[in-house]
Amino acid sequence: MPSTFFGLNIGKSGLYTYQAALNTTYHNISNIETKGYCRQIINQQAGVPLRVNNTYGMVGSGVDVISITQERNAYYDLKYWKNNTMYGEYAAKEHYMTEIENYFNEVALKGFTTSFNTFHDTLQELSKDPSSPSVRKQVTNFAKNLTEYFNSLSTSMKQIQENCNFEIKNQVDRINSLAKQISTLTKQINTLEVNGGFANDLRDQRALLVDELSEIANISVTEKTVGDGIGITSYVVKLDHQTLVDTNNYRTLKVVPRKSDEKANQNDIEGLYDIQWEDGQRFNVRSASLGGYLQSLFEVRDGNNLGNLQGKANGTKGDTTVTLSGTNINDVEKLSIPEKGIITIGNHEYKYNSFDFTVDADGKYVYTFNLDSPLAADANNEKTHIGDSVNYKGIPYYMGQLNEFVRTYSRAYNDIHRSGQDANGDPGLDFFNGYDKVTGNNFDFSDPAVGFKEYYKVTAANFTVTDVIYSDPSKVVTATDITNGVEENDIVEKLIALKENKSLFKQGAPASFLQTLVAEIGIDTDKAKSFAASQTNILSMITNQRLSVSGVDMDEEGMNLIRYQSAYNLSAKAISVMDEIYNKLINEMAV
Repeated sequence: MPSTFFGLNIGKSGLYTYQAALNTTYHNISNIETKGYCRQIINQQAGVPLRVNNTYGMVGSGVDVISITQERNAYYDLKYWKNNTMYGEYAAKEHYMTEIENYFNEVALKGFTTSFNTFHDTLQELSKDPSSPSVRKQVTNFAKNLTEYFNSLSTSMKQIQENCNFEIKNQVDRINSLAKQISTLTKQINTLEVNGGFANDLRDQRALLVDELSEIANISVTEKTVGDGIGITSYVVKLDHQTLVDTNNYRTLKVVPRKSDEKANQNDIEGLYDIQWEDGQRFNVRSASLGGYLQSLFEVRDGNNLGNLQGKANGTKGDTTVTLSGTNINDVEKLSIPEKGIITIGNHEYKYNSFDFTVDADGKYVYTFNLDSPLAADANNEKTHIGDSVNYKGIPYYMGQLNEFVRTYSRAYNDIHRSGQDANGDPGLDFFNGYDKVTGNNFDFSDPAVGFKEYYKVTAANFTVTDVIYSDPSKVVTATDITNGVEENDIVEKLIALKENKSLFKQGAPASFLQTLVAEIGIDTDKAKSFAASQTNILSMITNQRLSVSGVDMDEEGMNLIRYQSAYNLSAKAISVMDEIYNKLINEMAV
């Protein structure tokens, strides 16, 4: 039979239980605006009953608090992480594509269109008065303005690429910092939970860090109990299927800048970062499942719309030269491989220090690469590529389009300009040109056999008017032959006609090429904006679903305060009643 005073213990258990319930409710209310906080609930059950030697068998012993746990749904966490990764991807693309669009909007507003039209207007004036030195000077000046527009656009694109590159380093630093914090919190959680209970607030902090990590790249989380109920859990976070955090341990990534002879694209800036694990293991930045902000940065920075050079290599083991045929690029205007770089033959990478190409009878290019080291094995129609094939229209793609325009237009213009005589009766020179970044000298396209190869070296970054012509406008060609006087204008009429020449580009006239490119950028930007907005809405919906389970509801917690207060008061009342009973029993029955 239980003690006479057993009722006091039952009342006390109620006081302790509902005091804990009130404290938990206070905690929920105080964190109602805390980001990442999950509502906590008290779990209680009836105390262990006591066996008594009476007909009614067993007597209840009150109430016990089992635990205080979080209201968290693992399914909504998983949905949030997956969609947050997609949001991070499209948010980054929206930001950088908007920047690109803003620069290219100048084409339609006051950049290319104005410069190009003004240049051709001065050519019209020159056709009317070919002998005028002032008009000739206007032609070279406005031609210079046109080339400087492309120089400026190239600089802007390189700046965006540099920003992406810098942001990649920032994101890698964030990943490392988050991994360290997650592992530290996991250690603290296991230390506190080893003797039972739940470190709820620390778990909230850890979950918030995982949320942040999920925006950067695709992640997965696995948590399972270690041993048999000893309170320790194994907590593994994987970054794109590679272990980043394993309970108390974590791995770090590092960025490795490329050397000048390791460029993947002719237009790339110096020192683009590659990523690898700190222990030297490879990290696949081209993984289709990488996702998040990080994948978008690489796509914008390196995206070539699958336009890297690809073909079949042939060479003999031990040779330091290899030929590449059957390639996807057979126009010098579209060629964007670096002068020095890395060529991948099969599964082997080789550095090459120079290359050349010839044109076969079918008009196809055959490339010859001079390697720094001999071939490790025979190459017989081995699949070969330079740079990665990135299925996105990023900076390299748009830079390649600009290069294609300046090379195609300047080549057509120069061919006509060289076919006549200048005001001094001398053979015409190349009007448009580029300059060597080392010597600063212009290129020479005059050799009919190999001069066209030099156009590979002309880019939007170095596009210019030939120095000799810019400094001496008398070198401007207006006629095929000035024997009959400098008033002849047949050449300048042909140059004027280039403006409407629809055979230069598949898009049509020169202006149509860039207008089509601007439209293409607009479509890509709108797509990024649309997906970002859609993903924002989806993420908001999932967040609301998540909060419906784990969020703190002000009204609900207010009702809990009243409930637990009433329960506490009733437990106190029970003790008060017991006090009266014991007073009667002890003090009054003995009288």
